[in-house]
Amino acid sequence: MVELDTKQLEGKRVTVVGLARSGAAAAHLLQAAGAHVTVADRKDRAELRGVLSTIEKSPVEVVLGSNYETALTTAELVVISPGVPYRTEALECVRRRGVKVISELDLASRFMPVPILALTGTNGKSTTVTLIGKMLQACGRQVFVGGNLGTAFSEAAIQSLRAMREGRACPYDAAVVEVSSFQLETVEQFHPWMAGILNVTVDHLDRYESIEEYIAAKKRIFENQTSSDLALFNLDDPRVSALRHGVTARTFGFTRRPPLPPDLAGGTYLEHGCIMTSMDGHRQEICPRQELKIIGDHNVENAMAAATYALLSGCSLDEVRRVLREFPGLEHALEMVRDRRGVRFINDSKGTNVDATVKALYSIDQPIWLIAGGRDKGGDLSRLATAIQERVKRLILIGEAAPLIADAVPNYRDVELVGSLREAVELAAEGASPGEVVLMSPACASFDMFADYQDRGRQFKAAVQSLPA
Repeated sequence: MVELDTKQLEGKRVTVVGLARSGAAAAHLLQAAGAHVTVADRKDRAELRGVLSTIEKSPVEVVLGSNYETALTTAELVVISPGVPYRTEALECVRRRGVKVISELDLASRFMPVPILALTGTNGKSTTVTLIGKMLQACGRQVFVGGNLGTAFSEAAIQSLRAMREGRACPYDAAVVEVSSFQLETVEQFHPWMAGILNVTVDHLDRYESIEEYIAAKKRIFENQTSSDLALFNLDDPRVSALRHGVTARTFGFTRRPPLPPDLAGGTYLEHGCIMTSMDGHRQEICPRQELKIIGDHNVENAMAAATYALLSGCSLDEVRRVLREFPGLEHALEMVRDRRGVRFINDSKGTNVDATVKALYSIDQPIWLIAGGRDKGGDLSRLATAIQERVKRLILIGEAAPLIADAVPNYRDVELVGSLREAVELAAEGASPGEVVLMSPACASFDMFADYQDRGRQFKAAVQSLPA
């Protein structure tokens, strides 16, 4: 399969639209496969200086700025980055010419001769994919972990292609890939051996016309699976659980409310405070919930999903247990930053939507000073109201969505709108008492004030660490 795809791309005119991390990686992969590559982006050269320094070392054509769509006129294949809306008029014109428009995810998957373990969902993807990778590595596997998280999938594909041309085996035994709905919109051949959906909540309605359209994009992760593949579903999420009846693969589930339905081949569940697994009728205990370092019901679900992937991949229960007991969580995901004068500061910058922030609030038992706000993504901010009333002692808002969030909790009076994240941290540090928590969980995107959620999280941590002892 790899060799065939390489020959199909050799000499072909391919345009890559969107020069973020995955777009640049796709361009490098296409060059390695022998294609004539054009890269295009609506941003100007100054905004793309960093990525262009790597792209322009190779013989590629670069089209930037307002006329970037001219790069599509002679393309025989178009590859788009996740941030590029797939229904633009320019891309529709390409399709009418009979030219395929695919995602970087789909492109990279064609060069991977090893099992692909793919996972999508609104929240928890990065934590769960990282856990799966650590479990497989603990079992002695050479594993690529990336995709929407960290390293672009095309980087792994380049390594696979290089090994093939040198007569070597693929350097990976498996690829564990975090997949976003944006990446799934334009899949054609993407075929994971195991695929799963963690959850679906209202998100990205600045891109999708309805929650149904968003779910339809997520469901495409199962589109090319066969009866020899595996599919995993969160049984506690009604929207996700219902999808299991429309797939071809063998189905598994995870739930905090057992028992497992009889139509499943097996799964993982929480029973009397213990995470349990049942595969082919064989029931075993994985570990008590209290042994997890990561906090919150949502992280119990993430742990169950990861354990299911690992056990179905042949990992031992002992290695799965050890990883679950030792894993401290991800940066920017309920990350403990500092305990200052009895006040804990927690960075949840990955909480970029309403559901993530609600889950964070219910994961903490102490009184909370919540720092939230950023760029609204079209979610229902009113869903924050109950959790804020129940859990938040003081609400500090920043960014474009600050007045929208304030309006969404009209009966809550302990609200302050401030001009910067540093000001928010200093205000919370001055007012919080020992035993309380200062939580940054924005419920919004970061792009109004920061480069991305990582930048936002690191600026929060820097502000916290700069507070006098």
